[in-house]
Amino acid sequence: MEYTRREFGQIALASAALPIVPLNAFGAVRPNSKFGGVQIGIITYSFRALPGAAEDTLKYCLDCGIDAIELMSNVAEGYAGSPQQQRGGAPAMPPGGAPRGAPGTPPAGAGAAGAPPAGMAGGQRPGRTPPTPEQQEAMRKRAEELKAWRLSVPMEKYKAFRKMYEDAGVKIFAFKLPPTLQMSDEEYAYIWNVAETLGADHVTMELPTDDALLKRVAEYSAKRKRRIAFHTHGQGGSSGFDKVLAASPYTALNFDVGHYYGVNGESPLPLVEKYHDRIASLHLKDRKGPAPAQAGAEGGRGGGPNMPWGLGETPLAAILQAMKKNKYKFPASIEYEYQTPEGSDVLTEIKKCVDYCRKALA
Repeated sequence: MEYTRREFGQIALASAALPIVPLNAFGAVRPNSKFGGVQIGIITYSFRALPGAAEDTLKYCLDCGIDAIELMSNVAEGYAGSPQQQRGGAPAMPPGGAPRGAPGTPPAGAGAAGAPPAGMAGGQRPGRTPPTPEQQEAMRKRAEELKAWRLSVPMEKYKAFRKMYEDAGVKIFAFKLPPTLQMSDEEYAYIWNVAETLGADHVTMELPTDDALLKRVAEYSAKRKRRIAFHTHGQGGSSGFDKVLAASPYTALNFDVGHYYGVNGESPLPLVEKYHDRIASLHLKDRKGPAPAQAGAEGGRGGGPNMPWGLGETPLAAILQAMKKNKYKFPASIEYEYQTPEGSDVLTEIKKCVDYCRKALA
């Protein structure tokens, strides 16, 4: 079919009026989860019930339209060849570690996306049987094996990981491999080296209750000039936050607004506004508030249940709107922890959380 010059011009004008859809390096549409100037991301722990290879995790992000992540260490270390991840074993843990989790969610099984990294799972919690001497010895051997691997793995593995994700349109803004008091200085260097190689702006860990650990991570983050951001459950508040933030200019908050409301029954919005310049990232989830007898219970791990977004009481929309209004630059991560409804699946529910954020920021 031949076109006149006029017809060709009309076609060209019509084509120019169409929106340009950005594609990633693989020819697929690049994900975009920045709404109203607010960066929405996800912590890969949210995919813990699904297969956890790096390629799988990237596909989940693309399926959900998410372009920014807080990366749990098991996904990255599995890609880099961690012997424990390769054989599906549970990561080694120092005494006193505590697994992440929530009522109504499946446990973070070995090899699952976002499963607790070394230093986070397998430690004794109240009500659990203490490990036997044999189990303690097995844990010690696994920890030594993992340490030896970490101190020998080349950073090129993590450069390739970063390239794969960024080529697909997904940015890694935080890396979660919690430093502990038991770790050597070389292991601390490994954590920050991986974070830097991945392009992460900060390392995340649970808010320390040990002053010696706080001092050590604060000093090391200042030495490396890359922030350590503390994830919160119900603990903290102004006094607790002031303490950890005073430890170094490079300490920050990985503030979980859902946990804060669920345990304390108070809006976290005033704290978001007060500490906005020391927040590295937020965690978003919707929870109901605690019963009066529960408030502040269990060291911040009690409180009301996790709920599908919009059915709880956490003021998520108000927090997102404040981030938009005030032009806060820190990202807000979806942390999927509520029970997957019957007839649905994890990715469908995460897409609902993304849509909630999009509508709240419209």
